[in-house]
Amino acid sequence: MSEQQGRPNRRHLRARYRRIMVFGMVLMLQTWWFDLFLPRIGLRKLSRRGQERRFTRAAERFRHLATDLGGLMIKVGQFMSTRIDVLPAGVTEELAALQDKVPAVDAAEMRALAESELGMPLDRAFASFDTTVLAAASLGQAYRARLRPQDANDVGFTDVVVKIQRPGIGDIVEVDLAALRRIAGWLARFSFISQRADVPGLIEEFARTSYEEIDYLHEASEASSFGEDFREDARVSVPRVVWERSVRRVLTLQDVTAIKINDLDRLRAAGIDPAQVARRLADVMFTQLFDNGHFHADPHPGNIFVTPGLPGSGDGEGADFRLTFIDFGMTGTVDDVLKQGLRDLVIAVGTRDGHGMVQAMQSLGVLLPTADVTELEEAMTELFARFGGMGVMDLQHVDIREFEEFAHRFRDVIRSMPFQLPENFLLIMRAVSMLSGLCSSLDKSFNIWESVEPFAAKLVREQAGGSAVEVARRAVTTAAGTFRVLGRLPERLDHVISVVESGDLSVKTPQVEHQLKRLERVARRIVAALLFVGLAIGGAVLISASVTVVGIAMMGVSVWPFLYALVGGRRVS
Repeated sequence: MSEQQGRPNRRHLRARYRRIMVFGMVLMLQTWWFDLFLPRIGLRKLSRRGQERRFTRAAERFRHLATDLGGLMIKVGQFMSTRIDVLPAGVTEELAALQDKVPAVDAAEMRALAESELGMPLDRAFASFDTTVLAAASLGQAYRARLRPQDANDVGFTDVVVKIQRPGIGDIVEVDLAALRRIAGWLARFSFISQRADVPGLIEEFARTSYEEIDYLHEASEASSFGEDFREDARVSVPRVVWERSVRRVLTLQDVTAIKINDLDRLRAAGIDPAQVARRLADVMFTQLFDNGHFHADPHPGNIFVTPGLPGSGDGEGADFRLTFIDFGMTGTVDDVLKQGLRDLVIAVGTRDGHGMVQAMQSLGVLLPTADVTELEEAMTELFARFGGMGVMDLQHVDIREFEEFAHRFRDVIRSMPFQLPENFLLIMRAVSMLSGLCSSLDKSFNIWESVEPFAAKLVREQAGGSAVEVARRAVTTAAGTFRVLGRLPERLDHVISVVESGDLSVKTPQVEHQLKRLERVARRIVAALLFVGLAIGGAVLISASVTVVGIAMMGVSVWPFLYALVGGRRVS
């Protein structure tokens, strides 16, 4: 009996643990040899040569291991494929190829488990139960069934889908997590890894979501909560839970099977425009993130149906359909702190503000306070300037060499940053990336910027609609931060000049002193220009917030740095 079929015995579990551990040990030995030993004996260039190719090959070996073992290993690969913050692109692309498709467990075994969990024979629990597997995944399988008349009258529907966990999946999860925790502990001993990522923390994060996925009562609760979020929104529907036939390892839901969202032919045959579906999906997902604060974190095509012909679901464009979400094993929440950070991030994206985007990342805890973000801000500004606002069709006409140049630069900058994505932010990135890909498959001209911009505009209006005191407080806080940065600039410049003058930095170019004086003058004018912008904008904000006197004073004072920036320090000795 394979590890994917039936309940695994102790021998299979031990063999599984050994295979995972052997893979981990081989990976660590390779890491030690190339990234620690060779650099120490002066062969750093050799160790760097082909580094990404080695990582990609390791990812390929893991993909084969995960496909063979099934269970949690597939989830590990899918989870790590989203960690663009700690893994090279080649690795995440390789792991993204993992599919949650495994051989089905024998129907008799699944039936026995369901009857044991429900405490009654399936013939008594349901009017009929189709033993043909509707869907088989690494953690469970789904079947169609019909409720008994009394139960159907109570809930208001008859057709249901019954999800049953694979026998022994709890044991497999525990074994896999035990092996992963041991490997994570080993990896944490490598300083160059621990400085870039909290690997044990990542495993614990993954463990939490895994335990939630194998607790079907948690999924049932999330489905009910999600349905309540959209209770008065005709655009969205959610399967109702049959609580009387749901336990921790068996989940019974209303059968809401309809047109799969990426089935373009069936959509068009039903008179539904796929482009309209893409627009509505984007709007619904951003509503989850920024209005509801509770979102579906796994919006792949298998988890979303388009249900046609439901009255009241049109949006003025002749549409008559609902988006039906299923499978709530992976969801995320947005608390107030995260919501404010996301608001700042969306405003920055909507306004193509690279500096604002980096500041939002810092407020979200993505970047450590000690991070030198100058290069990142520059890269984001250039990316916005060059590619901001482009849709998929526009990007197809951009020279691939431009993409490669920006990708290499951006990747290097990202890897140099001391950051790691918070868990819920990671789930948001996963959801948005899936959203973008799915919407682009529905509409080749889909432009996610256009979907974000209305939310950005709305958030800007909400921000501006705050009380005068709150607006003034934000303006003062922003100004204080700006002045702190500006205040450090002369000190840093003086330090550079002092180092040169003290002889600690030797140069052989006779024009260096002349260039340093020019640099000092330019820096002072830049500081003056920044002061002018900060004072002028701060004054305008305060005036709009009815703090008129202070606002006028700030705008008046801004004249002096403006004049200095315009004409000051022009003489070059």
